[in-house]
Amino acid sequence: MSLSETNKSTPSSEFQENLEILRQIYFFSGLPLETLKIFAYLCTREKFKQGEHIFRQNEDDGQAFYLVEGKARLERKDNGVATVVRDCETGEFLGGLTLLGETGRLFSLKSVTDTTCLVLNREKFAKTMEQFPDLLMKICKAVAHSIHNWEKRLLTAQEDQCGECMVRMGVTLI
Repeated sequence: MSLSETNKSTPSSEFQENLEILRQIYFFSGLPLETLKIFAYLCTREKFKQGEHIFRQNEDDGQAFYLVEGKARLERKDNGVATVVRDCETGEFLGGLTLLGETGRLFSLKSVTDTTCLVLNREKFAKTMEQFPDLLMKICKAVAHSIHNWEKRLLTAQEDQCGECMVRMGVTLI
């Protein structure tokens, strides 16, 4: 068996898996490989049992999450009544804005199944960005692009559904 065949049959390391995940997330997409490697190293993997909260509404945990495996439910509680917003699946990235500044969560995320998340916290993110301050603009561009695309999709969906909702649009005007 050749060395390349041996490497193909060996499972990739968690670091390599983290790196591949980060390369696919819009938030990190414009960053050079060297920076992505640092973030891949700094990320942790956390496991949450079915029914356990990953994060809670109104808390500022300073963490971004990528669902590596499992399913979680996004909920919002108002006046003691919890409303399901949507289910989040493997491959979703949540909380990128939390890395950029202090913000209380507007939603709670609760695991529906046993769930594994790739987690990066604000402190580690900020310390890394201090070393590469010119990269912050690339992240801001990625976030702005994502917000623009989100609102554009929402506008298209709202044309047929909710004329009253249109007056609440305009997040891209910030």
